[in-house]
Parts: sequence; C-alpha cells; structure tokens
Amino acid sequence: MTKTITFNELRRIKDQLPDGSMQQIANKLELNVETVRNYFGGSNYNKGESIGIHIEQGPGGGIVTLDDTTILDLAREIAGSK
Repeated sequence: MTKTITFNELRRIKDQLPDGSMQQIANKLELNVETVRNYFGGSNYNKGESIGIHIEQGPGGGIVTLDDTTILDLAREIAGSK
C-alpha cells in the first residue's frame, strides 16, 4: 500500500525507536539492517538497498512516498505510535 508522509514525520518515527529496533525490523523481514536504515533516510547503498522510498524536496524536509508501508508499520508498532 502506498503512503505519503513528510520526511520530518518519517524521521520522527525513526527517532522514537528504542536501540536495536532497526536490527529487529531487519531480522523480522529478512532484510539487511542498512536497507532498513535507508528506508528511514539513510544512504548506505554499499551494504543496503533502496527499498521503495521516493523523496521530493520541499518544506519540512519534503514529501516521502513509500511504496510499501511494512517497515513503517513495524516501526510504529515498536515505537507505540500506531
């Protein structure tokens, strides 16, 4: 399911995650942890992949379109901000 949010909102959700959450999400989805970090705006493409995130520059960090919200949904569940 496609979802559009602001980049700042995506980072806010990421910042609410407890230590180890990126690895927990990666393990659950059988992804490289760097791929999960890239989903939240990271840019380590040597070890991780870009996975369905499209950023359009603008105010408030810009607009982010997510092709698949599975990682976001897990992050919200872990952060308790569903």
